[in-house]
Formats: sequence, C-alpha cells, structure tokens
Amino acid sequence: MSRDLTLELQSIRDGKASIEHQIDIHVNDLFGVKHNLQLSLEDVLAGLRYVMDYRLKGGRLPNLDLDLMKRLCEGLLLNMAYSEGGLLKRRMTPEANEAFILFGEFLEEVEEFRIAVGEKSLSDLYNALKIHRRCRKDADSEVKQAAVAIIYMLTEWFPQFSDWHELVKDDEQSDVEKVIKEFTDTIKKPKMPPLQGIALPPPSLYFDRDVTRLLKMFRTSLTDGLNSTSIERLLEHYGPNKLPEPPKPSILKMIFNQLKDFMVIILLIASIVTAAEKDFKGMGVLLFVIVLNTVIGFTQEYKANKALEALQKLSVPKAQVIRDGEQIVVDSSQLVPGDIVVLEEGDAIPADLRVVESSRLEVIESILTGESLPVSKSVKKIWTSTRHLPLGDCKGNAFMSTVVAKGRGKGLVVRTGNDTEIGKISAAITSAPKTITPIQRKLARLGIWLVILAIFLCVLIIIIGVLYHNKLKYMINIGITLAVSVIPEGLVAVTTVTMAVGVRRMARRSAIVRTLPSVETLGSVTVICSDKTGTLTEGKMGPSELWTADDSLYSFTEPTSLDPNRGGISFLSQEYRQKVLRKSQTSSQSLDLSEKLALKPQEIPKNSSNPPTHMVAALMVSSLCNNSSVTKDDEKDGEWKGIGDPTEVALVLAAQKGGFAKSYWEKEHGFTKVYEKPFDSERKLMSVVYKFTPSERLKQTHLVLAKGAPEELLRKCTHRLPNVGSLKIVEPFDVIFERKDGCRHEELNDDFVDLVSEQSSRMASQGLRVLGLAFKSVSVSDFPLTAPAEDVIAVDNNNEPEENSPSSPNANPLFAEDNLTFVGLIGLIDPPKKAVAESVDKCKKAGIKVVMITGDHVATATAIATDIGIIDPDVPNMNRAIRGAELALLSDEAITELDPFPSVFARVSPDNKLKIVKALKKMGNSVAMTGDGVNDAPAIKAADVGVAMGISGTEITKQAADIVLANDDFSTIVAAVEEGRQVFDNILKFIVYLLSCNGAEIVLMLICTAINIPLPFSTIMILWANIIADVPPAISLGVEPAEKDIMQRKPRSPDAPVLDKFATTILLVQAFTMALLPFGIYILSIYDKIGPKMAQEDAMSLAFTTLTTMQLLQGFLSRTLYESIFKTGILGNKWMVGSVLGSILAMLVGVYVPGINNWLELKPVPAIGWVKILICCAIQIAVSEIGKTFGRRIRDSKNKSYYND
Repeated sequence: MSRDLTLELQSIRDGKASIEHQIDIHVNDLFGVKHNLQLSLEDVLAGLRYVMDYRLKGGRLPNLDLDLMKRLCEGLLLNMAYSEGGLLKRRMTPEANEAFILFGEFLEEVEEFRIAVGEKSLSDLYNALKIHRRCRKDADSEVKQAAVAIIYMLTEWFPQFSDWHELVKDDEQSDVEKVIKEFTDTIKKPKMPPLQGIALPPPSLYFDRDVTRLLKMFRTSLTDGLNSTSIERLLEHYGPNKLPEPPKPSILKMIFNQLKDFMVIILLIASIVTAAEKDFKGMGVLLFVIVLNTVIGFTQEYKANKALEALQKLSVPKAQVIRDGEQIVVDSSQLVPGDIVVLEEGDAIPADLRVVESSRLEVIESILTGESLPVSKSVKKIWTSTRHLPLGDCKGNAFMSTVVAKGRGKGLVVRTGNDTEIGKISAAITSAPKTITPIQRKLARLGIWLVILAIFLCVLIIIIGVLYHNKLKYMINIGITLAVSVIPEGLVAVTTVTMAVGVRRMARRSAIVRTLPSVETLGSVTVICSDKTGTLTEGKMGPSELWTADDSLYSFTEPTSLDPNRGGISFLSQEYRQKVLRKSQTSSQSLDLSEKLALKPQEIPKNSSNPPTHMVAALMVSSLCNNSSVTKDDEKDGEWKGIGDPTEVALVLAAQKGGFAKSYWEKEHGFTKVYEKPFDSERKLMSVVYKFTPSERLKQTHLVLAKGAPEELLRKCTHRLPNVGSLKIVEPFDVIFERKDGCRHEELNDDFVDLVSEQSSRMASQGLRVLGLAFKSVSVSDFPLTAPAEDVIAVDNNNEPEENSPSSPNANPLFAEDNLTFVGLIGLIDPPKKAVAESVDKCKKAGIKVVMITGDHVATATAIATDIGIIDPDVPNMNRAIRGAELALLSDEAITELDPFPSVFARVSPDNKLKIVKALKKMGNSVAMTGDGVNDAPAIKAADVGVAMGISGTEITKQAADIVLANDDFSTIVAAVEEGRQVFDNILKFIVYLLSCNGAEIVLMLICTAINIPLPFSTIMILWANIIADVPPAISLGVEPAEKDIMQRKPRSPDAPVLDKFATTILLVQAFTMALLPFGIYILSIYDKIGPKMAQEDAMSLAFTTLTTMQLLQGFLSRTLYESIFKTGILGNKWMVGSVLGSILAMLVGVYVPGINNWLELKPVPAIGWVKILICCAIQIAVSEIGKTFGRRIRDSKNKSYYND
C-alpha cells in the first residue's frame, strides 16, 4: 500500500471520528435541552445543521457509528414532536420542524441512520412525525416538501412502512394526499445503493398494523402460507426459533464452588492442622461448620439456577403451520417470520405471533403478565402513543410459551428465537454475570488478612522460642496452636445463622428472601429503584376532582374506597379555591385555623333534592359511558370489588359517591343502552347511546354520551352546558334537554377552550389522569329508525359496523361522535399508599436515594413523587425527572455523569430499567430494583438486590429476584433494608467480639513467649475458654435487636471493608485490654508482688478465670460499638443474658467441681482472686466507655458531613 493512500485512509478515519464526536456532543445536548437555561434547542439543531451541510451532505460520509445513529434518531424523533398553541389550535414549533427536516436528511445520507429508523415501530413514527399537522394549509412549504420526501423514503426503502396511510389519521389523509400531489414532481428522489436480495421486514410485534398489509409485507397468505423453498433463506436471515441454552453446572461443580470460598479453604487447612495435633474434637467442629456452609450455599445456588431451568422449559417442540397450501406439523425451531401457525385449544404457542384469524380465541398469559385469567385475542390493530405497549394490552398478539385456553385461530409469526419476549428475557438472565455480594467480598478480604496474620504469628513465636533455646517441636506446636486461634472458626457458621435469623424476621414483615446473602446486601443499598403503580401507590384508580363547564369544582372523599356507602362529593367555592388551594400551591404559608373552618368545603348530600345540574350531567356520563361495575364478593365476606377497567371503575365510584349510579338512570328513568363504540388509542374516545323517554311531554330521545382525552373530545364539541346559577329552580333534565329558557346550550368560544385547557393542565400537574365528558341528545323523529329488540345492544368492536345494523353510525349518522356538548373534566388518581411518604422520609434519613421508575406520564409521576417526598423542588439533587425517550439519547457514560442524577424516570421501557441499573452500579452504588412483569427480570437480575412483587409479579420475575414482597408494598422494602442493616451490624459485632477475644489470648501468649516466662494457659484451657466464652455470646450477638439509630446513619460503602478504622481500633483496644489485665494478674501472682505468692497452677487458673470473665463481660459491651452500656443496659438481649449466665456457670463448674477441674488443669480461685477480677472488669468497662465516647464523636461528625453534602 502506497504512503499517499495510507495517509488518505488515515485522514478519512480521523475525519469520521471528528464528525462522530461532534454529533455525540449534540445528541447529549438534546437531552434535557427544554429545561436548559444556557442552551437552546435552536442552538443544538443549528450545530447538527452545520454537520449535515458541510460534512455529510452529498454522500461525503455515508457510514457512521450505529449506536450513535440510534441515539440521534431517538433525539430527533423526540424533539420533532413538540407543538404549541391551544387544545384546538396546535401547530408544530419551528424547532420541531427543523428536527423533522434534519431527520429526513440523515435518513437520506447515512446508512446506519436508516438501520436505526428501520428498527422503529409504526407507532413511534406516527406519534413523532405528525405528518398530518405538517401537511395542513398553514404549514410552511419547506416543511410540506420535507414531509413528502420522508414519506417517499419510508415507503420505498422499508417494507414495514410501505403504506403511508398508516402514518396518518384517517380524517387527515385528504390534506396529505393534496400535498403529495403538489410536491411529488418537485422533490429530489434520493438514489440509494441497490439492496442485496429482497428487503425482509424486521422482527416486531406489529400490533399497530392491519392484517391485510402485514400478510403482503411478509409475502404470505392465510390459505397457502409460505413457499417451502423460501424457508432456508429465511432461516439464514432470522436464525432458528430456539431459546438460548443456559449454562448447566453439575451438582459436583456447585459443591466445589462452595469449597472454593476463601474462608472455607482456611477452615479446611485449620482442620488438617488440628488433626495433625491429634485434636480430633476440634477437627470435628471445624468440619461440621464446613459441611453446614456448603449445604446452605449449594441450596442457594441450586435455587438461583431454577430461573434458567424455568425459562428453558418454556420452549415448544412442535407447531402446526400452513406451507405450500397444506397444514403440516414441523419442529418449532424451523419456524420463520411469515409462517402461518394454526392455533387450537390447548396448544402452546411456538413463537411470537400477530393474530390474523380469531374465533373466540383466548390465551392464558400468566407466564408473562401474572394474570391467571385468559385474554381474548382479536385481529384488530391497536394505535398507541407509547413506545412499548404493555404485554397485557397486546390483544392482537400471542406470545411464545403461552397457552390457548379457548377457541381457535391463526397467527402470523413475527418474532422467533432470541427476538421473542421469552427469548429476550432468557438471553438477559443467561448472560447476566454471577455477582459476589458485598458481605462475601468483605469476608474474603478479612480472611486473607487473618491468614497473613496467622502465618506471621506462627513464624514469630517459633523464632522467639528458638532464640530462648526452647525445643523446636514444642515451639512449632505452640505456634500452630496460636495461628489456628487467629482463625475465627465460628465466623462462617455464625454469619450464616445471623442471616437465617434475618430471613425469619423479614418473612414476618412480608419480605420473602430467596438468596441468603441478599439479606445483608439489602442493608448496604444506597439506591432503591421502585415502580410506582402498586408499590408506591395503591394500584387502583379513584375519582379526585370534578370540574364542570360552569367553572365549578368538586372534590371526592375516600376516592379509592369501593364501598358505595363511604365517601362523598364536596363543592369547593370560588373563595375556597382562591384562598386555600391557590395559597397552598404557591406559598409555604398556611391559613390559620379560623380561616380554614370558615372556608370548609360544602358536602353535597346523596339524597339532595336540588343537586347541582352540571354535576349531575357529569356523573350521568361517568356512570353510563362505562362497562365496569362495583359489586360485593360473597366469597370474601361481602368485600366490595371492582370489575373491569380500573379507569372505568373509578368513574363508577364517582357516580356512586354522588348518588347517581347506573341503576339510578336505568331503573328510575328508563335508560336503555342500544349502541356502543369502544375506546381505542387512535380516537382516544368512547361513546355509548341510550334510549330515553323522560316524560309524556317529550318524544322518545336518544342520548349520545362520550368520554375521552380532553383535547380529542373538545374537537368533537360545538357547545357547552350553560351557567344556570341565576335561575331559581332548575332540574338536571331541564339543562340536559334544554327544556327551559336560559338552559340553551352555548356555543364554544376561544375563551372557554382556554379555560378548559388551563383546568386540564392544573389537574394533570397534580398527578391526576384527566378525562373529558360530553353528550348530545338526538330526537328519533329527526332520523327514521327501525328500533332493535329491547335486549339487543349493537357494539362496534372493530370500528367497521355492519351497514344494516339499526344502531350503527352508518344507519344513523346522528349517533356519530360530533356536535357534542361539553360537560366537564374529571380527574382520577392512583393515590400513594399511606405509609409510603414516611418510608421515603426514613430512606432520606438513612442516606438512601429513592428513584421512581414508571411507565406513566412525566407530569403524573412528578406530582406523585413530589407528594411522597421523592422529588423536593428545594433540594438540588432531588428535583430532576426525565423521560425514557430522553434517557435513550444518552450513552452509558453520559448517564453516569448526570448531575444531579434523576429522581424520577417516566415513560420508561424495560430496556431503560436495565440501563439505569447498570449506570447506578457503575457509579459505585449498591442498587435494589423492584419489578413485577417478565420484562423486568433482566433489570432485577442485574441489580445488587432484585425485588419482585409477590401479588402482581410473574413466576419468572420471582425466580430471578433475591427477595419477594408478599404485599407489594414499598414500606416493606424499607423494613427489609432495616433488617439488612441489623444483620450486618450483628455480623460486625460478632467479628469484633470474636477477634478481640481470640486476639487477647494471642497477645497474652505472645507476651509470655517474648519475655520467656511460663505460658499462662495449657492447650485444654484455651479450648475450654473458646467453647464457653466464644460461641454462646457470639451467637447471641447474631440475634441482637436493632439499634434505635440504625436508619439514621449513612449507607455503608459497598467497597468498604468489614472492619473500618474505628472498628479495627476498638478491636485492638479490647484485645490488649483483655490481654494486659490478666497478664498483670498472672505476673504479679507468680512473683509475689500483690498478696502471697501463688503456685504456678493456681496463677494459671486465676489468669484463665480473669480472661474468661472479661470475655463474657465483653459480650455485653459488644452489643453496640458506639453507645454506652449504661444507656443500653444488659437486659435488652435476653439471649445474651442467658448465654452469659450459662457460660459463667460452666466456668465455675470447671474451676470448682473436683474431677472436672483436674481434667481441665484448673484450681479453685480464692476470694481475693475474685476481687482482682472485679477490679479488672471495672477497668475494662472504663476503657470501653472512653473508646465509645470518641467513637460517637467521629460517627456524628461523619454523618453531619455526609448529609450536608
């Protein structure tokens, strides 16, 4: 290769890197640009415009980084959807149009950008491009031309977008057609490199696509299916329909994994050394601990592998398909997108399908959604404004491994293998690396240091002894004995027991622990990522506010109570709204008690003889434009339950609390339902028609009642209910049917539309889901109608009513959703659970950041988060909320650099959840993540502690989780964190206690060896001291009650060692105190310094009793590292009291009972000896109290510094 060519290629590479760097900066700037005071969207788009015009346009650089192009595509789609103006006068902003034009230019110039666009769903493009608005008469000519160019590129280059009509609303297509005709000849049609072979549609659910178009896209048919000659090529492109195989460790390997643990290896070495010393009892104890730890660890790993096995069992071996016009049975691994699968009752579904034919087809999807009831499937397409439709709402899809419960049908294969919903989960769980919990890492590090210390002491003692001319064999035995004493043989066992006790305590608080180490890990979490619905909130909708067209505002009490006898409606006067509501929203000052009493809301009795007419009309629409109900459940002691859609149940509750339930209208006024047009995501409306004859004076009338999104409903309205406050006596029907003068419905005007927009925004800002309510009355004489039978209700399920149906809009155009009279707005709420705000506050005090992750709108999520304390506008690091679409703009590195890190993520997908968890862990956090759906399993698996919902969670999610909440309550997570902190506290106390006791023995023996005096203890004495003074108090510390301030401390760093500087200092002080005081007693006794000289055996016995007594006293002192024993007392842990008393009794028996004391080589201690022992204990308490005083000052200083930061 020539030097010139090499330089040229290097230059191209450098230029590409420079351009990608520039684009990366601009994409990161697109994140949060709407709220950035230092940078405008116009500036960012101008930067991208420069890159396009001077670096890319004209084919200068047709290939760029794919991941970068995906983020750029997300950013442009996000920012091209912004509009401005009132509800009825929306138009795209200039910046949105610039993003739209840039989208088209990148689509034309960069291959990887086209790949990114090809991965988008039809709904993504429909909601972002908004082609119908960009083709209106008032749109700029440049924008219209760009719209036609984008339509051309999408329909020509992408088979899944081959019909532009699917990108535009039906009632807006005429405008687009005109613009296409106007600009088709003038746009420059981009020339693309020829495609290799035939373009194949990408794997997707296609729930938003028409069946006919889908079959055409996949080049298949319902009757003939695919041609068998094309299967090999399709398999090569899409891959086999197989789930990824998880690793299958053998039982022997899992056992070996437990024995590889560093502390276990140390115990194995210690048992071998103990056996060499012919101490077979000690060896037996050590081997028992090893076996216990191995069995528990093996059980946990075996359970963890169950999640992978459960996924592997979900594959379906065979499938019935139509190929070459024949129905055949094939191996499911040979299925490809485009195959037509025949579904019959009892069949397991072999791949992700788009239902193309349905005859009462119902599928059980509990494996994915947790719902045990079968779901009805339809061929109808679904329009949605979200990027990811919840699986339970995908009525037009059937998913791999679910089961046909009823009916029959056919499905078009749209996703296979790893692309299926189950495949994605399986791949994510299988590929998730096994993580070592913090306590395992810390104990391993501690073990390494203990081994180093043991070897050092062993060598040191042998060297000292040899220098004093002691026998080498004797010194080796002494050195090995002390070295083994360094290893706390009870550490593994007591740690396991402490965690097991924690598991029992958590179970009593509704937290079921599946993996033992997660008990302690939960105590060290620094961030809790929680779902909103059902975890932070009650998980059920209820009415909160009602605003009517006469500018009246009503509130509901006990909004989520299903009991119709509980709760009611109160009227909020204008004075109340101005002085109470507005003041509470705009000022931190509150009204005094007298003002509040004077402005108390006015409760409206349910049996009122003169209820507000507008309220009655609104509740009429709420109760009748509805298919849900609230009934008593006789199987649950008459408990009330809602049946149907949660939003409609909330509307039923609103009507019941006002005393105008559906039964009131049907029974007392003869309302009969004759027609229904169900809600769909494209119209965002639902309407019903009721036949009604109010009195003999009126002819038979039909009422068209409608509810839906306020902006969509207003488009269908031409009038509003009048303000009738000045009229003396007005009945609701007077206003509804315009029976009196002054009750005529008034035409809408701009001022009223602005008022509705203002009230809708106000409600939404409070976290309410806002619905508009409207109606119109239709006189039958206006349109001849052949009435159906009394019990017949025509339901337009497919938006394609039969022409001959007497109740269809085609038979009676007056039933259409137009010319409506606007009634009001109703705000629904899923309120926070009662204890959640308190739990969030407890997390704040504990230094734990709570992050809300929800699929809800950002305004709703922010309002709820502010209400419960997750967002605090006055705290800089707690006032940020972002959307999942914005998160998708950022690289993994950019997410970790977010400052402050968001407290709320709204409109997120499961992929976003995984991204958030990884970013938080990369930032050094210990993360707990909650989830319920199967899509949450990867994020739960990736978190340090995965928390699944016990009620709403799916089985796979529970299998992947470490902890399952039996009550789906956030407060339970906080209680579990408290338990986890208690577990670590107790493990730390045990370690400090045990090492200080063992350390005292070692220091004492080491001093005696160093100055060459007789050792104070024999081997049997050391063994007896360890049995009675180590194990019982240590186990008692494992069940020590939690300290009062345990949730007011900063979180432990996941990387911090078990023993920090303070704990290590306390340990050393305790060890030297318990070593030096018995040493002093021993040395003075054998050298006749205090009292008469004692025999060697008596002095050894006194030293043993002194050390053992001090060790048992240390058990009480170790109950807390910081608080004074005079504050905590000695009776708080009854297990400690019992174990110490038992150990004292055992010590006294060993010292005073003849025969036993001879076997233990002990002698009775005289009374003067006990005086000396008590003096030593008093000194020990004083030293401990001084150390704890310094400890409290250090701790308080650190906590103050942490919370100030």
